[in-house]
Amino acid sequence: MYNDEIFYVYIISNKKDGIIYIGMTADIKQRMTQYKKKYTKGFANKHNLNTLVYYEKFEFALEAIKREKQIKKWNRLWKTTLINDLNPDWNDLSFFFI
Repeated sequence: MYNDEIFYVYIISNKKDGIIYIGMTADIKQRMTQYKKKYTKGFANKHNLNTLVYYEKFEFALEAIKREKQIKKWNRLWKTTLINDLNPDWNDLSFFFI
């Protein structure tokens, strides 16, 4: 079976070394638009989290779910190291998608 859908595990923040949120989606363009336009309710909206600072791509949803859960269990230092290795300035990577 051919699967052209890509799944993403992502980390959003409000600023460098700020509050972070880890999520998973099959439509990162739509999801980042929701964050930027404040369509979401809850933690991300409350803390103004709308900067995509990290993401990973997966071919299968179960892989992405497993990775999301893994990262969420990590301590803060491991999470920030993951971000800093890819994006040391915590630039907004959503321009790749929006």
